[in-house]
Formats: sequence, C-alpha cells, structure tokens
Amino acid sequence: MEAHLQLAKAGYPVISFGTGSLVRLPGPTIHQPNVYKFNQTSYDHMYKELEDKDPRLYKANGILNMLGRNRNVKWGPERWHDWHIGLPRLQHANDRGFEGTEGGVVDVVITCEERCFDAVVEDLMDRGGQLNRPVHIFNVDIKDNHEEAQVGGQAILDLANSLNKAAQEAGGVTGGAFDQSVAGKGFDEQVPQILAEWQERWPNLPALWTLSWL
Repeated sequence: MEAHLQLAKAGYPVISFGTGSLVRLPGPTIHQPNVYKFNQTSYDHMYKELEDKDPRLYKANGILNMLGRNRNVKWGPERWHDWHIGLPRLQHANDRGFEGTEGGVVDVVITCEERCFDAVVEDLMDRGGQLNRPVHIFNVDIKDNHEEAQVGGQAILDLANSLNKAAQEAGGVTGGAFDQSVAGKGFDEQVPQILAEWQERWPNLPALWTLSWL
C-alpha cells in the first residue's frame, strides 16, 4: 500500500490487490493471526477492531499505523483473482468520503514478493489473454516492514517514472499517463534496459520482469 500511496500522489492511476486467500495480520502470537476476507472488510473496520482488542500491542508492532495509512488510501483490501479485467470499476464512497472511478485494464503490474509475481503470471496465463492486450509485470522484492516499504515505494515510483518517460518518447501518452496500448514497438524493446538501469540505482531490491497479456 505504500507504493500505491506514492504512485497515487505522483498522479498515476493505480489500483492494488492481494493474491492470498485471506488477509492475515499479525496477532498476539504467530499462531493467532487476525484474519479478514478480501473485498468485504474495510481498513477502517480492521483499525477499530484491533484498537479495541489491544491498542498497546498493535501500536507497538506498527499494525495500527499501517492500517491508518491504508484507510486513507482506499476502502479495503481487494483480491487480484477477483478482479474483472476489462470491466470499468466504480468504487463506492466509503464512510470516510473517498470515491473514484478506475478503468478495467492496466499497462503495468508491480508485485512486491516473488510468490505474488508467480501468482499474477499464472492467473493471467489461466485467463488466456482475452483482451489481447500486453502488460508488463515486474516484481520488486520488498521486506514487509514500514521502513523497507517506504524505500520500496520510492523505488517503484522511480521505475514507474522511467517507464512513463520511455512511453512518452515512444509516443504512448494518454492524458499524461503511461498507456502501453498506444506505445510503439520501441517501448517494449526498451523495457529490459530500463529495468537494468533501474537495478543499478536500486541494487538492494532484486527485481524480475516478464511480458504477459490481459
């Protein structure tokens, strides 16, 4: 969600998802996680529930800080596998007054764990590329803590800026945002070099890349 926040602040249209079966947050012990359903539980609800359970614990481990940030970004967690590609989305206003419309396609997918990268690639293969639309999938391996998330968010924003610049130079600009559908062949050919140069700037964040289809 930190990357979502930084990309949104920079003006990029962005949506975010999880790839697991449930949302799992640390609990009082490793065997007692707090478990929530995707698409059904708001970040505000999670925040208030954990604050009622043990405010000292969840402040100390950073969970309340994370959920406080998340609820200012979007209503709640969504699951990648439930996303209807090609269907425009209308996100209803939540109880904090945020709302927005989002298109049903993306040009770039960035994951933060290799298992999520694998899940996204596998899911897109299973879907069969019904829109016949190319999508670049990257993984930037980020450790799951507040400090690493902030650094990782900056690195992902840097990658997005590099891709967007290349798309503009290739003629693929729509409303100031990157649009792979109108970018020329030259853009696809540039992506490996863009990633290599980015990796030199961020050597401590191992990255993967592949081209898939929506």
